[in-house]
Amino acid sequence: MKGKIKALYFIGVIQMKRNIFIEFTGELPLEKQKVELVERKGIGHPDSICDGIAEAVSMALSKEYLKRFGTVLHHNTDQVELVGGLSNPKWGAGEIDSPTYILLSGRATTKVGTERMPVGEIAIKAAKYYIKENLRNIDVENDIILDQKIGMGSSDLRSVFGRGGIPKANDTSFGCGFAPFSLTETLTYEVEKYMNGKMKKKIPASGEDIKVMGERYGDDITLTICNAMVSKYINDIDHYKQIIEEETSLVEEFVAKYTDKKVNVMINTGDDIANESVFLTVTGTSAEQGDDGSVGRGNRANGLITPYRPMSMEATSGKNPINHVGKLYNLLSNKIAKDIAKDGAKQAYVRILSQIGSPIDQPLACDIQLVGAKKMEAKAYKIADKWLANITKMTKDCVEGKAQTF
Repeated sequence: MKGKIKALYFIGVIQMKRNIFIEFTGELPLEKQKVELVERKGIGHPDSICDGIAEAVSMALSKEYLKRFGTVLHHNTDQVELVGGLSNPKWGAGEIDSPTYILLSGRATTKVGTERMPVGEIAIKAAKYYIKENLRNIDVENDIILDQKIGMGSSDLRSVFGRGGIPKANDTSFGCGFAPFSLTETLTYEVEKYMNGKMKKKIPASGEDIKVMGERYGDDITLTICNAMVSKYINDIDHYKQIIEEETSLVEEFVAKYTDKKVNVMINTGDDIANESVFLTVTGTSAEQGDDGSVGRGNRANGLITPYRPMSMEATSGKNPINHVGKLYNLLSNKIAKDIAKDGAKQAYVRILSQIGSPIDQPLACDIQLVGAKKMEAKAYKIADKWLANITKMTKDCVEGKAQTF
């Protein structure tokens, strides 16, 4: 390390070369604290639908820009709004009375020289494909109205975007990340992925709109799950009850792979079975019943909503993968935190702040807070420095759909 890191020392804080600050906190690790809350909105939640579409549109535009011009041009498609429709689910059947309306907006490069870019057509096509691939009970031609109002970006941001060398930050903003997940966080995340993955083969009546709320008090963990059920697969109220009971058993078996602790699994606690008022839908999402959605109102870039952890309010999905620090720094901070945790830290928190117009690999501050592992300064610096030096590799992951944004 000698000669490679220029360090200034402060009480409890080390400031190193690339504006990387490392400090140790006296904070109690989350799993040792008395109470913990964590949430995940599944892929069919109205907010997640907007996140997924926004990212799909960004990826489609990025690929087309690369194909036509050899580079990803300026765009931000992180403004997607969903206005819930109306439906009439019935046992074994059901119909959509009023389609869900989805508006694609934001900014994109629509013209290069004399060549026009069919941004609107690309966006609509990408949105339709995303819905078909991820929401299996939605008829994209009849259950959804897709509209787009994507316009040209502001001249000053296009100017920042187009400067040579390492991309320059388009904003003064910050991203947050942490690692490792606690047991409650892991269960909350993995249960939703399981229910919207392998469990669908056993229970096709389970829709994609699944929200998991994890709560821990001491050693007692409760997972409260809201699962939109699809009416055409369910014969009557008794069949519905049977399916919920089967789901509960399957989730309990899945959870047992992660812990031998008692985990309370409770599904659709808002149901009124006696009056047959239950979470029944035609398409598997509450969007058909007036539940609205927006980009950035759901999961953070690590896939969770964590009130007991640092979070950025930035929407990650749909932002351009070249110089939008609201996207790149949220993704990067989680990568850095995970690698530091693997190297021995009990808990790592990473916050990265940009300054508009400055190279994205030179943040104004990269603050790393560690719990445990008192000899982690050099390792943590090296990990953060390496990720920042190679930040442009995140662009490729985003364009190829390898980066999780919600």
